[in-house]
Amino acid sequence: MKKALLMLLCGTTLFASGCASIVSKTKYPISLSSAPDGASFTITDRNGREVATGQTPTVVTLKAGNGFFKKGIYAIKFTKEGYSDKTLTLEADLNGWYFGNILFGGVIGLLIVDPATGAMYKFNQKDVQALLSQSTAFAPQQGETLKIVSVNDIPQELRDKLVEIK
Repeated sequence: MKKALLMLLCGTTLFASGCASIVSKTKYPISLSSAPDGASFTITDRNGREVATGQTPTVVTLKAGNGFFKKGIYAIKFTKEGYSDKTLTLEADLNGWYFGNILFGGVIGLLIVDPATGAMYKFNQKDVQALLSQSTAFAPQQGETLKIVSVNDIPQELRDKLVEIK
């Protein structure tokens, strides 16, 4: 009788939880850095909610899931005075352990537990690095009206907006 009860308890535990929830985690540490160091950052989730702010270099913890059957997608905006802003996207991927539910977690793990906890997703990218372009050409000093700079000092995304003066 005890042996049958133990087997039933083990079987219920095995099939009532999700495979990815058992062997994986739902939150991941992400290392943030910038060149130059000391840039401010703001992280927003796919709903536009701010989830973290700070200065580089640092480590933040982000959820891989963002709702039932929704992977985490984050916009990370880096800013530093004298440099052009840079926004990078961090997106979670499907966790391979999620498919372990076919063998171990059952339908409950496949359709309820792992999607609800976010364990069906994971971050393969463990660090985010932003290379900020210096924008000194666009930050005139007090009293300056004209500044001549090399085209190489202008950020790439602004070069197509240049107008040739003849």
